[in-house]
Amino acid sequence: MTAASPTHGRATDLVAAAISGADAAESWFWRCEAPTVLVALAIYGAWILLLAFHTMLPWWVLLLLGGYVVQWHFSLQHEAIHSWRTLPTWLRTAIVWPPLGVWFPFELYRESHSLHHRNTHLTFPGEDTETLYHTAASWRRYGALRRGMLLANQTFLGRLLLGPLVRPPRLWLIEIRRILAGDFVHAGIWLRHGVGVAALFVLIDDGFDMPIWQYLLVFAYPGTALGMMRSFIEHRWGERPSQRTAIIESNAVFGLLFLWNNLHAIHHTFPTLSWYRLPKVWREHRTRMLAHNGGYVFKGYGEIARRWLVRPVFVPIHPPSLAAERMGAGQRGS
Repeated sequence: MTAASPTHGRATDLVAAAISGADAAESWFWRCEAPTVLVALAIYGAWILLLAFHTMLPWWVLLLLGGYVVQWHFSLQHEAIHSWRTLPTWLRTAIVWPPLGVWFPFELYRESHSLHHRNTHLTFPGEDTETLYHTAASWRRYGALRRGMLLANQTFLGRLLLGPLVRPPRLWLIEIRRILAGDFVHAGIWLRHGVGVAALFVLIDDGFDMPIWQYLLVFAYPGTALGMMRSFIEHRWGERPSQRTAIIESNAVFGLLFLWNNLHAIHHTFPTLSWYRLPKVWREHRTRMLAHNGGYVFKGYGEIARRWLVRPVFVPIHPPSLAAERMGAGQRGS
């Protein structure tokens, strides 16, 4: 792995200085992170309205809007982990804790996502908690069916359809193995999450007269699928850590949905930067950020879908493990 060059360091230092200078010029509206408060109100308001009037909406409209609101809530959870520092941690947690997406406990997401932000470990299996890569040795042990499913999950269409079926069970299996090994460190998290999901289901079923299966199909599943779309190509292996994180330019519909986390290289470089400031940093420092991440940029999700709709974006074998294996074989053969 090569170290970042002085040029890349100067580029990000200049961006950081510009961001710091802009802080002092902001009005109270931005300094108090009022846009994030408004987003939180919009999310919960929209969620309640969709549930209240779900019988009046066609299923496909409910699926689109329900999935959007659930993924929007997930983006708000992400923002609460990194920014929104004008509120104390306990209050941020309380606001975003409700498990609208059902599958993931927020507390566990906060813990694992913090580990993901060790940029020098990005993409490494066993180190990066969000990597899709596997070691060469693990890949060799997998059967044909598992390899085929993993390759299908590396296509854009496969990620949308299979991703929500692959990622939650993978997390659950890890947690079950942890408990079977006698490690109950996350037991409280899962207990609280279970209580939260049960309360959510009672509210949905009894309060809004929506069957739980319908909520899972038109809110939770498409909401998770939209998250899979955002993360599809945001990380790949690169020699420099900064080359492993993408920029995906997109329209305001997806930008607001993801709270501009599609400008992912900026987020990884300045993780505490509020979501509504990311587009301005990208517009004003585009050249510097592209120098920083090696030009790893896409024009939008349409471009990504066209290129990898049914073709794997990459075979998920981590290149350093493959290189190490080859080197070891070469040394043994010499």
